[in-house]
Amino acid sequence: MPKFTHARTRRRRFGWRSAATALAVVTAMVTTACGGAGTDSGPSGEGRDPVRGGTLNIAFFPDNAAFACIDPFQVYWIEHRSLIRNFADSLTDQDPETGEIVPWLATGWQISADGRDYTFTLRDGVTFADGAPLDAAAVKTNFDAFADLVRQTGGAAYGASYIVGLESTAVLNPKTVKFHFGQPNSSFLQATSTTNLALLSPASFQKTPEQRCQGKIVGSGLFVLDNYTPGESVSLSRRAGYNWGSKLSKNTGEAHLDKVKVSYVAEDSVRTGNLVSGQIDIAWPRNPFSVEDRSLITRSGSYLRSRPLPGVSYALYPNVSDGHPLADDQVRKALYRAIDSKTYAATVYGPDYPVVAGAFDSTTPYFAAQSGKLNADPQEVGRILDAAGWRIAPGDQYRSKDGKRLTLTQLVTATSVGAELFQDQLRKVGIEVQLKVVTVAERPGAIAGGQYDLIENYFTRADPGALQFILVEQLANSKALARNAQKPDTAARVRDLFTRAVQTTDEKQRQQTYAELQALLIDEGVTFPLFERLQYAGIRNRVNGFRFTSESFLALNDTWIQP
Repeated sequence: MPKFTHARTRRRRFGWRSAATALAVVTAMVTTACGGAGTDSGPSGEGRDPVRGGTLNIAFFPDNAAFACIDPFQVYWIEHRSLIRNFADSLTDQDPETGEIVPWLATGWQISADGRDYTFTLRDGVTFADGAPLDAAAVKTNFDAFADLVRQTGGAAYGASYIVGLESTAVLNPKTVKFHFGQPNSSFLQATSTTNLALLSPASFQKTPEQRCQGKIVGSGLFVLDNYTPGESVSLSRRAGYNWGSKLSKNTGEAHLDKVKVSYVAEDSVRTGNLVSGQIDIAWPRNPFSVEDRSLITRSGSYLRSRPLPGVSYALYPNVSDGHPLADDQVRKALYRAIDSKTYAATVYGPDYPVVAGAFDSTTPYFAAQSGKLNADPQEVGRILDAAGWRIAPGDQYRSKDGKRLTLTQLVTATSVGAELFQDQLRKVGIEVQLKVVTVAERPGAIAGGQYDLIENYFTRADPGALQFILVEQLANSKALARNAQKPDTAARVRDLFTRAVQTTDEKQRQQTYAELQALLIDEGVTFPLFERLQYAGIRNRVNGFRFTSESFLALNDTWIQP
């Protein structure tokens, strides 16, 4: 798997205001950033031997009824997936620096020449926290339960996308398990490294899916899930005897920490205040810290870490159905030159925030930057739209053609990021954007009814195959969105490229195919990237050994507290 790079600078976001106000704030932020916001002191025990003991206190943004689940296969909520990584292990692990898949619970694997069979050899001596052995039969129990849940939910379970095409799981002997697919699925190896395919004790599957969501589960990880109370707290404790950690951790044995306690704090300022005052050890925000909060954190002696979330970048997807303005190829072409993604990132998130460079975030394996196609150029917008017949009449603010104004309806939720800024950017080139606010519950119906021209979406997974579940209609969570976003010939080409990438067993061919796909998505106006999604953490300086996983989640194997 090819090596890829990712930005390591500190980035942030501040609460959204009006577009005019936000544009004015950039200057103030630059002044703040350059005015000595404090030195990032880093961990106090750096270079010392780890100390055993202590409780790590973490504050998350709250889960809610829609995300109240901590079962690996069912959960979407990133915060809970971070916790899962520390109490439930996976067959493989993924190097966050190179994207390479490495052994973990499996010591090795073989993939058949046709890419339809995966055979894993399991390591000896691994047990779940309830004492059950982690053997081939336990692996089969997990994957059979996964497949059953996919059938029961019609593919709605979040983990369904990770086992597409899986037909059977077979025990060859106590230490060997074989997965058979109806068609090649080269993404499956990477899938076995994810939190969503983390393994649970067979006894967990005697519980209902609802009970598993509520924390009635047992993993094989270095911590034990003691309690999960949705909306209130999570608690973990060290697993005695653990000695099978991934080689990507320095510490492959028992955790240094005694316990981990998680609280849910809705207000960003309160979460930051709790960190600065020493009430918590890690503030894990849903969105990057504000400039003010970053300054408070570093001035207090705490430090900051950040990493782009791998997978599909935060982007807008068009509705190219007949009768919609974006059915016009030239309008979609002009849109790329109308969107100033550099200013967008700086205004919404801060002046040093990374500029998005394509359909995927930069930490995604096989990422191929398309930066040259995404540069704002208002004059080029004018040339393209004038030639296509979309012109601004004297005294008018917006472009029209055949008496019809160039108006785009953007479907947004109350939490939509930077919608007013996007609206302002397009207004400057004569394109009207009307914001249609819907609730999360109303969104599917609005998509199905085609009541939009642009809609935001993203997907977190350290594999470009994640985009299939937005754009390939047969696999997509919203088939209407996938269908509306592409003209039939483009959809066929996108589907073909994904098929070639997923089914090939040749690494160079897969890289080439994904590069071709990323170019096609921009050339055909299928996705309009707005920004990279970034996971941020504020960390008290007594905390050492902080590490992000390939999914930009939290790995606690090496974490310890300086007394």
